[in-house]
Formats: sequence, C-alpha cells, structure tokens
Amino acid sequence: MHSALFLIEFGAIILGLGLLGRFAGRLRFSPIPLYLLAGLAFGEGGLLPLGASEEFVAIGAEIGVILLLLMLGLEYTASDLVSHLKTQYPAGLVDFTLNAVPGAVAALLLGWGPVAAVVLAGVTWISSSGVIAKVMGDLGRIGNRETPVILSILVLEDLAMAVYLPIVTALLAGVSLAAGSLTLAIALGVAGAVLFVAVRYGRVISRFVSSDDPEKLLLVVLGLTLLVAGIAQQLQVSAAVGAFLVGIALSGEVAEGAHTLLSPLRDLFAAVFFVFFGLHTDPASIPPVILPALALAVVTAATKVATGYWAAKRAGVGVKGRWRAGGTLVARGEFSIVIAGLAVTAGIEPALGPLATAYVLILVVIGPLTARYTEPLATRLTGRGKPAGTAPAARQTPEPATDGPARDADAEREVLSERDAVDRA
Repeated sequence: MHSALFLIEFGAIILGLGLLGRFAGRLRFSPIPLYLLAGLAFGEGGLLPLGASEEFVAIGAEIGVILLLLMLGLEYTASDLVSHLKTQYPAGLVDFTLNAVPGAVAALLLGWGPVAAVVLAGVTWISSSGVIAKVMGDLGRIGNRETPVILSILVLEDLAMAVYLPIVTALLAGVSLAAGSLTLAIALGVAGAVLFVAVRYGRVISRFVSSDDPEKLLLVVLGLTLLVAGIAQQLQVSAAVGAFLVGIALSGEVAEGAHTLLSPLRDLFAAVFFVFFGLHTDPASIPPVILPALALAVVTAATKVATGYWAAKRAGVGVKGRWRAGGTLVARGEFSIVIAGLAVTAGIEPALGPLATAYVLILVVIGPLTARYTEPLATRLTGRGKPAGTAPAARQTPEPATDGPARDADAEREVLSERDAVDRA
C-alpha cells in the first residue's frame, strides 16, 4: 500500500510539473515560479500535504542541485574561466559589492545574525543564468554588442560559487574559525588543482571518459559526478562545487555529448528541487516577509541594472546597450534557491526560506520585463532618443528597433563618438 501511494504521489508530481512547464512555455515564461508555487501548495500548511514520496523528493532535489552545477561546468572550459577572471574581474567586484551587500545589510537589519547575512548576500548576488539565457534568446539579442558583457558577469558569478559555497557550508555547519579556514583552504586548493589539471590534461580526461555509446557515456559521466560530489560533501567542500569542477574538467565532444544526454535529467531533477524547496516553506510564513522581500527586490533590481550599465560602459558599449545589459541581469532564480536551501536545511533562520521564496518569485517574474523594457524606458526618461539640436527633418525618421543586434549605424556612431571623447580626454 505504501509503495502504491508513493507511485501515485510521485507520478502526480511529475505529471503536474510537465503540465506547468508546458503552460509556462506557451507564455514564453520561466517555469521556476510555477514550480515554487506547486511546492507551496503541497507542502507544510498547503492544500494537500504529501507524505509517502517526500523522502524520495528530497533525494531527487539533491541530485537536481548536483546536475545544475554539472551542466553549468560543462558550459565552460578551464581556459575560458581563467581568461574571464583575468580580464573581467573589475566587473565581478562591482557586481559583488552592489548586489551582495544589500542582502547582507537586510539580514542584519532584520536581526538574523552574521551567518544569515552571508547566506542572504548570496541570494541577492547571483543572477539566474538559465532565465537570462532564455530571455536573450527570446528577444533575439544573442548577437548584441552587450551580450559578451552579460555572459562575462554570469561566468564570474558561477566561478565565485566555487569559493562561496564552501564558505556557506562551513558557516552553516557551525565549525570553528580554524576548521572553517581549513575547509576553505581545501576548497580553494581543490578548485585550483582541478583548473590546472583541466587546462593541462583536459583532453586526456575527456578521452578517458569518452565513449561512442551514449548509454556508457551517460553512466560514466553521471557516476563520476555523483562520486566526486559525495567526496566533496564528505570533506565539507559542497557537493555542488564538486559537480561544477567535474563539468569544467570535461571538454570538447565529451562535454557536448554529456550536455545533450543529461539535459532532460537536469530539467527533471531541477524541477523536483524547486518543488522540494516549496514543500518546506509554509505559505502562511510568506505574508509577514513580503514587504522586506519586495523592498529587497526593488533595491537589488536597481543595483543589477547599475552593474550591467557600468560593465557595458567599461567595455565600450553604447548607451542603449548599457541599459539592455543592466535590465537583462535582474532575474534571480535557481542559484538563489540553492543557497537559501542550504540555510533552510541547516535551520539557521525560519524566516529566511520564505523571504528567499518571495524574493525569487518577484524577480523571476520581473526579470524578463526589465530585460525588455529597461532600455526604451531609460531612453524616454533621459531623452537620449532625441538629441538636442537635431534638425526637424532628422527627427521625423523613426528610431531603429532596439531588440535586434546592435549593429545599426546610429549605434556604431554612438560608440565611435564616445571612444573619440575618451581619447580626447
């Protein structure tokens, strides 16, 4: 009877997630908020609390986090990460300062203590790579001048996770300063060693893992990832960091093949993870924190826009591209929930989970809107669309669309004039 009840519950969860995903797809929208709402509906204090399948959902959620970080690592090579770190680190520092500090300050103002401050700083800092990539594809901006700037910031955030997650794991475990320092040293040493080995011997590792049989490739990559993630967690480095490093170590055809094979599994277990997070958040606990979550969302949306604007300006992108870069970076999602999930599991602050849920729900909905409308709204408010002294005949010419690639003559003249001004200065 227990087995039958488990199959019914888990089957209903998977079917419901599939239907929610299809609904979100028709609306050209991220399904993350729908998954979170589904978890809230069937969790503690929800409409129909689950029982038999909750333990299995917890295991699936942990696998979902591991696969999210593995797939993220597969997107980059070690040389890419090193190159971005050398050339774009100022943008990463500005991103951290403008977006992590508000979260830390908010936690301290709420009286949650320093550990919760570190956790909430990560929640407000990391943008959602998945949501942002989808939004850029939907808006046709992959070839825009500002797109490399956006991707560089996302890469630096992802690389910073390899340092940040071990720190959070050690703090949540309540270890001493000496033990925490040792854990961080181990994490940095392992990350550095993996990057070195991946740069020097990445092809050798990929040949070892490679297989023409998709079944064998899937088993080897998935088994290796879970094994390394388990060892990393045993060392208190974080299973997610271990999975991320495995993804970095693989490259070439192996990375492409593994990405294709693991994408459906990643989507399945990632959806289960969002549901699991919602299951452990009491819907009644969200209304008391909705105002702080809304205020934090407004502040950090503005700081993300400022981050993208500054980074794009530093890269020589025109004004319109700067606003587009800032608006695109606003969305938070999977990694904010991953970070908050660590705190919820550790039980450090009961209100942190509800606040993170409300915060992500707000920004994952607002993010696609800011990506689309920040640039035209800023252009209208600042009057940059109609420069002073323009002849009447020129003002009758409609301005080119801004959602396409920024290759039009006006944008090019704008960039060149700005560079000339910098040279003259």
